[in-house]
Amino acid sequence: MTRHSLAIDIGGTFTDAVLLSSDGQSYVDKTLTTHNNLLEGFFRGVDLVLGRAGLTAKDVDDVVVHATTVVTNALIERKGPPVALILTEGFRDVLYIREEHRYDMYDPQIEFAEPLIPSDRTFTLKERTFADGSVGTPVDADAVRDVILQCREKGIVSVAVCFLNSYRNGANEDDVRRIFAQEAPDIYVSLSSVIAPQMREYLRASTVAINAYTVPITRPYLTALIEELKTRGFNQQPLIMLSNGGVIGAERASTMPVRMIESGPAAGALVACYFSRIFDIPDLISFDMGGTTAKACLVQNHEPLVTGTFEVDRRYRFKPGSGMPITVPSIDMIEIGAGGGSIASVDDLGLLKIGPESAGSMPGPVSYGRGGTDPCVTDADLVLGVLDADNFLGGDMALDLAGAQAAYDALGDALSLPRHQAAWGVFEVVCEQMAAATRTHATERGIDYRGMPLLAFGGAGPVHACMVAELTSSTKVIYPPLASVLSAFGTLVTPAQIDLVRSHVSPLESLDWDAVDTLLDAMTGEGAAALAEAGIREEDFHFGFALEMRYLGQQSEVRITLDLDPRKSRDSDAIKELFEAEYLRQYGLKLDGMKIETVNWLVTASGVQPDRNASKSAGADTSGPKGTRPVYIRGEAQDVPVWSRDAITPNDSIIGPVIIEERETTIFVLEGWTVTYHESGSLVAEKSGEK
Repeated sequence: MTRHSLAIDIGGTFTDAVLLSSDGQSYVDKTLTTHNNLLEGFFRGVDLVLGRAGLTAKDVDDVVVHATTVVTNALIERKGPPVALILTEGFRDVLYIREEHRYDMYDPQIEFAEPLIPSDRTFTLKERTFADGSVGTPVDADAVRDVILQCREKGIVSVAVCFLNSYRNGANEDDVRRIFAQEAPDIYVSLSSVIAPQMREYLRASTVAINAYTVPITRPYLTALIEELKTRGFNQQPLIMLSNGGVIGAERASTMPVRMIESGPAAGALVACYFSRIFDIPDLISFDMGGTTAKACLVQNHEPLVTGTFEVDRRYRFKPGSGMPITVPSIDMIEIGAGGGSIASVDDLGLLKIGPESAGSMPGPVSYGRGGTDPCVTDADLVLGVLDADNFLGGDMALDLAGAQAAYDALGDALSLPRHQAAWGVFEVVCEQMAAATRTHATERGIDYRGMPLLAFGGAGPVHACMVAELTSSTKVIYPPLASVLSAFGTLVTPAQIDLVRSHVSPLESLDWDAVDTLLDAMTGEGAAALAEAGIREEDFHFGFALEMRYLGQQSEVRITLDLDPRKSRDSDAIKELFEAEYLRQYGLKLDGMKIETVNWLVTASGVQPDRNASKSAGADTSGPKGTRPVYIRGEAQDVPVWSRDAITPNDSIIGPVIIEERETTIFVLEGWTVTYHESGSLVAEKSGEK
């Protein structure tokens, strides 16, 4: 019996829909994201893809999975609601003081991301929890009620609470939440002891502030989504993609949007791993460019890099430390405000600037004809001739070429350049921004990115990937099937999974195993509850364990993976051997005689790997290009062949420059590259003369 699963990925500009049948048949569609009512765009995508398949809601009898970059876009574009922060007395400026660390000691122009919650919406309470978890000063209820009154006056809709040492004992934070529930139940409350129960005050404060900033966006939306799916006849609860590359139930995800920040991009990174295995390429760069942001992830040994701390909204040359840190498990990637809707402008120095501001879907780029007036990257692609105004989304969405040309006439005047040179400048600059971000991301991790193949996807990724590859010294670009909606497809081939972290600082030699058992029991219990909510059977539960450790006195930790459940073995000596072996691998030495301490315990709760695939067949015959059109490349017009992707066969070898069109995206290959067909349904562009 054929089963059907559905995935919807909401981006900053487009909402992608994928319907996948168990026989491998797939149906895809795209629609503009409706920011004023996300449900409208969600179900428009559902209706479009169900219509293409000739199915109804009741025919979707497998899973409904949802991914979104809306949380990330809200952070980058600062479009969230008024939010307050409650801290321990004496720590009011923790978001401004940060870690007292200058990420570039010798650059006087360094910039930091402005805190999401300013000082005038930050409150403090006289309370204290000690380092051992004991409560020295409880919360004063009247003081909390006074904060509530001030929040009402300021129109606050969400509150973050981060008290000193609450990762050891969250009782005082719980008291604040209880009083808010009694006095102001309409105000969302996020607790650091729940969202990020880990040591290091600034990291916890930043993480819970981000959660509080975004929960008013996600909580009502996901609650309404559950009800609307039920009303429309869907029989299952939706699953939500998380930053760690797993999915969980929508009800749980709605309370912790900070875990959804890399939702869609994480799905794309996992699919990149899938294609790295198909091509037997252990190391590659996942390059995902949509309408609002561009994301790069490094895949090594067929697995994505994973981190427990990452940053969003880096403000200064993509340098670590210039963004807002988040301490939740996530696939390690870099994300910048560079997409098809990114706005091109001239700064105070007369230099061309792209993003991070985006026109999004409303009003969108000028060429969308929805009221946009600022020239965007998509407009540049259209002016250059890379995009066809009459064939965008297969002709379902006509583009306004004249409007885009007028916008680039104005930008060209500001730059003292002709229209097409201004447009090519935007094309080059946005590609360089993405290449620079990729180079920075790889270099920070000690990885040589030069020559690593790119997997290009997202609506705008295939348009720009070839130049990004040239700028990163890559000689191969892979354009997978379903490239424009690959992140949505990725949500259907990822297991239910949640990663949990708890701090427990202790010398390894005197580790209190009873306390560790209690900690791990709580974490596995929380993980089991999350899997059950996601519809996973108990017999399919799997728990993995890891530990972050360091030599006594060090600031940074080394993560080790534990092969067995540590509650059963209680083997401190075996843990020591694993730590020393990993430390030796990373640093080339070990410090004999130095004491070792545990810092964070990690539990991964996951279900089984779903068995879903999408088949893709090659063109039936060699029909050749369907025509040519003039494209301005490096400032000069060239007649470039235009192919339909469905017409390309295994016998074809297409020399660039060439444009390859499919309904949802366009592939633009530069001169000096050759395109061939791969049995997976992918197209592969290789630098001519290089393998």
